[in-house]
Amino acid sequence: VQLQACGGGLVQAGGCLRLSCAASGRTLSSYVMGWFRQAPGKEREFVGAISRSGGTTSYSDSVKGRFTISRDNTKNVVYLQMMSLKPEDTAVYYCAAGWAVTATTKIAAYHYWGQGTLVTVSS
Repeated sequence: VQLQACGGGLVQAGGCLRLSCAASGRTLSSYVMGWFRQAPGKEREFVGAISRSGGTTSYSDSVKGRFTISRDNTKNVVYLQMMSLKPEDTAVYYCAAGWAVTATTKIAAYHYWGQGTLVTVSS
C-alpha cells in the first residue's frame, strides 16, 4: 500500500488543522492506521492510532483531548483532526499502516509509511 499525507501548514497557537492520509494500491480497511510525528532533533513518536473498523482509537497523552483520528474506508482515507495546537506540536507528521490486531502505539507494528507533512505552530 502507498500512503500520501497532506494538510500540513503554518498555524498560530490555538488554531487547528486537519491532516489527511490517502491510500492506494490496497484497501485501507485491511490495516490498522497510525499517526506519528518527528520534531527536529527528536525521535519519531506516536500520536494516535485507529483500528480497522474505526471503532477503537488510542492517543498519546500529549495530544489526548485535542486530536481526533477518524477514517473513511470507503474513500481509503484516514484523518487527523488537530485542535488547540501548541508550538510543541510542531513536527513532520507521518501516517502509517500496519497489520496489528489493535490500534497499537508501537512504531515497529507499522510497516508502510507516508512521506510526511510538516506542521508548524507559531506562538
